[in-house]
Amino acid sequence: MKRTLAGRTILITRPAEQAAVLVRELERRGARVLVAPTIRLVPARSAALAAALKELTAGRFDWITLTSAATVDVLRERLGSARDVRAWVAVIGEGTAAAFRLWARRDPDLQPTTFTTAALARAFPRGSGRVLCARADIAPEGLEEALVRKGWDAVRIDAYRTVFAGSLPREARTALRRGEVDAVSFTSASTVRGFVNARGAEVTRGPSGRPPRVVCIGPVTATAARDAGLRPAAVATPHTIDGLVTAVERAVGNPRPRAIDGS
Repeated sequence: MKRTLAGRTILITRPAEQAAVLVRELERRGARVLVAPTIRLVPARSAALAAALKELTAGRFDWITLTSAATVDVLRERLGSARDVRAWVAVIGEGTAAAFRLWARRDPDLQPTTFTTAALARAFPRGSGRVLCARADIAPEGLEEALVRKGWDAVRIDAYRTVFAGSLPREARTALRRGEVDAVSFTSASTVRGFVNARGAEVTRGPSGRPPRVVCIGPVTATAARDAGLRPAAVATPHTIDGLVTAVERAVGNPRPRAIDGS
């Protein structure tokens, strides 16, 4: 493994329990990694979720959409056996697909090649019946409406809540303030929002330090970064952890390239 990130400091913002693979891959390339979670994912505890899962196990849904590995974790915790998922399963992203395979011991029934909700909506077949859309509480609108236009009865339910960090860890704040951070990586629009909520963007744009490059896992995350006043230097293609690591290498790797995509 080439140490393409030797001497670079990378700050990652995804939830701590999901950060291990990204940390490992960046460290393998020689980076100093600062883990600064800007969000925390909390499984929903609601009567609505309980009722929806009861209907799912009774076979009253034809499909279920899983848009993150966190949703798979909620199903595993609440249902136990994947055999109780009596519906076709559509997923977004390799991470979600891998989590589902590990739990269910089978492949999902539908996985678009582009890892966005828009791509899932395009790939979803036309038909009739009920679709359970188990999502984050702050996931954007649009998926359910797209499925309705294809003939489905889409039922959205919050599978987990997103809690934003009040502040960044001290080491991360200090490194940002001193201009020691070469890149900040974002793996979802919510991590961007959490970063802003934790006043990380204020430190990044402050006068004291050298601003880091912003690297995003996909176009939706990049749009959230731009909306927050953070200019993406690179966007991962494909929209996976491996793609994100490659994007970090393009943005700040050794030697640093002259041109950065997404700028």
